[in-house]
Amino acid sequence: MTDNLIAGVMVFLGLFLIGGVFSLAKQGIKIGAALCAVGAAMAITAGVLWW
Repeated sequence: MTDNLIAGVMVFLGLFLIGGVFSLAKQGIKIGAALCAVGAAMAITAGVLWW
């Protein structure tokens, strides 16, 4: 059960970071958006692989 919980948290974190990508891109902060995109991809990948 805890494995699925951690996986769900990782996917949620990835989705939260995707929102940060859109927000930072809208503000014109491209480096921050790129870092958030990398973090989001890593978090979602980790969540899917953990599941």
